[in-house]
Amino acid sequence: MSGLVLKLGPHERVLINGAVIENGEKRSRLAIMTPNANILRLRDAIHPEQANTPVRRVCYIAQLVLSGDAEGDEVRLQLLRGIEQLSQALTDHDSRTQLAIASRAVLEDQHYQALKALRSLLPREERLLAAAGRA
Repeated sequence: MSGLVLKLGPHERVLINGAVIENGEKRSRLAIMTPNANILRLRDAIHPEQANTPVRRVCYIAQLVLSGDAEGDEVRLQLLRGIEQLSQALTDHDSRTQLAIASRAVLEDQHYQALKALRSLLPREERLLAAAGRA
């Protein structure tokens, strides 16, 4: 994750390698130079009770890795299984592309990139669930 640039709004919080950092009163940019740093924007964090859909559950697992609350081969396997299950339901080209990016990122221990790719699927999942609710 070398060279990641975070743009933070006033008083925005971010978790970096287990430490919560809060920005000051003005917008700022942070360049994260440490490779494989675990970073999670707290405004994007999914709380356990919000992990109630397939995409949210897989995002939550990736988030646990970034927060330092989960690690190891078992979590990697859970993430890859979750991504595979999502690929069975989300068959359009754009979803498949994001799932491939997420899979590759997990295999390369780039969990921030995996979470970013997975989060891009949340609006699509919402639309699908809303349409299924109407049917």
